[in-house]
Amino acid sequence: MTDFAFEVLRDRVGAQRRTLLRAGGGLLLLATIAQARAQSLSALTQKDATAGVRAALERGANIAVDLLGRTDGFWGNDLVRIPLPDWLKRGESALKLLGRGRDVDELKVGINRAAEQAVPQARTLLVNAVKSMSVQDAKAILSGGDNSVTTFFADRTRKPLGEKFLPIVTKVTDKIGLAQQYNKLAAQGESLGVVKPEQARVQTYVTGKALDGLYLMIGEEEKKIRQDPVAAGSEILKKVFGSLR
Repeated sequence: MTDFAFEVLRDRVGAQRRTLLRAGGGLLLLATIAQARAQSLSALTQKDATAGVRAALERGANIAVDLLGRTDGFWGNDLVRIPLPDWLKRGESALKLLGRGRDVDELKVGINRAAEQAVPQARTLLVNAVKSMSVQDAKAILSGGDNSVTTFFADRTRKPLGEKFLPIVTKVTDKIGLAQQYNKLAAQGESLGVVKPEQARVQTYVTGKALDGLYLMIGEEEKKIRQDPVAAGSEILKKVFGSLR
């Protein structure tokens, strides 16, 4: 082997060794962080952990209701604005050509207004769900991913909230001209397999979307607390969620 070839081989081996050392150092750093995090979490009492999660959930629920349960809470928010159902959206251009453009626009706004009026009914049920949370629930949320809070609330409140929302949504949508024809057209479309069952009645469609938007916004608030517990302004939130950082 020539001196040049030897030097190239030596440099290559050296580079590989440095890469392995860097990778090993990174793994060691990650392991150290994980160990410190586990120790920090283990230092929390069950009482503190549960209290912290309850405080986070109640805060998130109240903020979400305040944000959505007002004029333009849904309509003015790109994250949760309720669109026309797929089957109706496909026929939107045809309706406008038939001179029904104003009716379509009224329906777009109206279904969002219905959701905005229904959401304040959620506050009590959401808060009660938080109060009934167990230590196991708190552990699952603390160790869970970004959708753990959404899952918690949806499992416990979706059905009863749907029952509360539906009459309010119905009252609002019944005043919308195009909505009065919606169910009849959608029922025909469902029988032909071109309309999804969950979109076959405007009231149930809007109720479902209102709940989706509510849980989404609660989850967004929880993410903020996880990312910056100090900004939450609560000592128990700082203590519990600060230990996760």
